[in-house]
Amino acid sequence: MEEVLRGLASKMHVEITVNEQKKEADVEPRLLLVHFLRENLSLTGTHIGCDTSNCGACTVLVNGKAVKSCTMFTVQASGKEVMTVEGLAKGGKLHPIQEGFWEKHGLQCGYCTPGMMMAGVALLQKNSNPTEEEIRRGISGNLCRCTGYVKIVEAIQYAAEKLREAQQQKVEVPAR
Repeated sequence: MEEVLRGLASKMHVEITVNEQKKEADVEPRLLLVHFLRENLSLTGTHIGCDTSNCGACTVLVNGKAVKSCTMFTVQASGKEVMTVEGLAKGGKLHPIQEGFWEKHGLQCGYCTPGMMMAGVALLQKNSNPTEEEIRRGISGNLCRCTGYVKIVEAIQYAAEKLREAQQQKVEVPAR
């Protein structure tokens, strides 16, 4: 029994790419990813809302898939790519989902917003032109206690349109 307890107390080495930057740390095996992001890396945009995986405020992308970081141990993320809300903006320019939440007033208190944005990004990576119903289904694991979700859906629709426009601009070849 003592050997088992000693094994639980020992730290494990993890290597995780977070927001395109390689991070290494020695962590306790039971450390949740949400706590690693917030406490070890000071990425406090990932919120802790319920500790029961019901609210989705802690949603991040792990290898491109939306994951509630309060349900994943840090050691499970070792060798993987994690993106938090802090990793969305590039070169001082907001990601279309961030722009959408700003332009369409997709937030009130803002507590659920990072998780909603990350769920929206995961949805738009799979479906570039989702219907309202598909958006609502895509964010169904995230709770907002302030809005009726209408503005959140509009923000994701806005982001989808912006991303489609950007893709079309990259694909179109100028006429000669």
